[in-house]
Amino acid sequence: MPDWYADSHVNGGPGTVQVAGLTVTAPSGRVLLDRADLELAPGRVTAVVGPSGCGKTTLLRAVAGALPPGTERTAGTVTVLGQDPLALSAPALRSLRRHRLAYVGQDPGSGLNPRMSVRRLLAEVAVDAGREAILAQLTEVRLPVDQGLPDRRIGGLSGGQQRRVALARALARRPAVLLLDEPTAGLDPALRDEIADLLSHLAEHHRIAIALSCHDTDLVARLADDVVDLTGPRPEAAVPAPRTTNSRVHLPADGAPTLTASGLHAAHTHRGRRVPVLHGIDLTLAAGSSLGIVGASGSGKTTLLRTLVGLHRPTAGTVALEDAPLAPAAHRRSREQRRRLQLVPQDPLGALNPSRTVGATLRRPLLLHRRTGRADAPSRVLELLDQVGLPAATADRYPHELSGGQRQRVSIARALATEPDVLFCDEVTSALDGDTAAAVMDLLTELRDRRGLSLVLVSHDLRLVADRTDTLVVLSEGHVVESGPTAQLFSSPTHPVTAALATGVPLGR
Repeated sequence: MPDWYADSHVNGGPGTVQVAGLTVTAPSGRVLLDRADLELAPGRVTAVVGPSGCGKTTLLRAVAGALPPGTERTAGTVTVLGQDPLALSAPALRSLRRHRLAYVGQDPGSGLNPRMSVRRLLAEVAVDAGREAILAQLTEVRLPVDQGLPDRRIGGLSGGQQRRVALARALARRPAVLLLDEPTAGLDPALRDEIADLLSHLAEHHRIAIALSCHDTDLVARLADDVVDLTGPRPEAAVPAPRTTNSRVHLPADGAPTLTASGLHAAHTHRGRRVPVLHGIDLTLAAGSSLGIVGASGSGKTTLLRTLVGLHRPTAGTVALEDAPLAPAAHRRSREQRRRLQLVPQDPLGALNPSRTVGATLRRPLLLHRRTGRADAPSRVLELLDQVGLPAATADRYPHELSGGQRQRVSIARALATEPDVLFCDEVTSALDGDTAAAVMDLLTELRDRRGLSLVLVSHDLRLVADRTDTLVVLSEGHVVESGPTAQLFSSPTHPVTAALATGVPLGR
């Protein structure tokens, strides 16, 4: 790996970052972070852990001098390379971030200019903006440079690829301090391990002080030199309890087909030409069944979901709902057809309107699809929030006032508001801690059992897929390489890609 870091970028002090007794509150007086301590040193990786909503992101943003609008530090100190980022002037803070400190948020795709190519995004901030240096930086984060990726825009990349572009952009500055909010969310296990190795290398050989928030206990055990646990009594972060019901009408996986796709092809447009992404996909989803879709980052999983719900126009093939053909684009489908197919996207921040409160966000689909009357809408909003384990007060908040996990649960509640027949979930647990992720999946399973809801679940958590799906589809470079009953594919895979995903072995990228 190239030696990117000149001696001038190596900080030799024992406490590159020091946070003591930091308390951050919202305008309402609600405590977002309570008396947190953190110390980062060159050459060490520190993991910040705790349940969703405990303040992990707030702590990292405080170190970066980027607290959410309206929030304020009410106690404690923050020192970064001898400076207080929360007290710096705007020019001084920009200089610190550009030259010495880099922060990669939980939804990195929303922070990348969609009009710029990957190459330009890196060159904009890189210490060395030369062609070879940019390509080497992309290679360092395990992105291919021989398939036209440097010249693509962000909209043509998978969620995992967007996350690695954001990491490459941060590293191109050659920072002394690197802050990462859930850096491996949405990545398959093999790629997660490669990124972990990269971060270990950066800390050890380049003497970067690295802090990351993380829900992945295996990654923390493998990577972290130090752990800061923000777990504490936080009633507002309560997770939904598993529910029980006596009206179970679970339909078997061999019931009548609800959704079928035949010969589905899709492509992205790059410089006026089509770049194929999906190649002849055939799917059948029975009423009340659950389908898992797995594959390496960039294999076409998200494009497949978006094509099925009509957000990405296929280049060939058909999608049908109960034998009724669906128009390729969602805006040409009937309101009832759109209601019945709902997508929970991978990036909740980019999918939620920042100018609307959570309550307004949930009321809109309830009224649009006539699921309730105006008089009953407020109570129905509270029911939806309770279903996904969020307190009633969440209805009055805006997306930027929530943690990544809370935003993800709001996104799930919005999809459930329409009472869909098929729910497409794209990495819906990647931003949640283990307990909350399990509780959300319990909720989805209970809805499937009680209402005959069909689930299509894209996830890199293969244990979750193994436990929660009836059948499995394995994608590789846009092709279905293996499909069948989930238990059978996990116990006796016949394709190398399936075997690699099941064991976490690198897939040779």
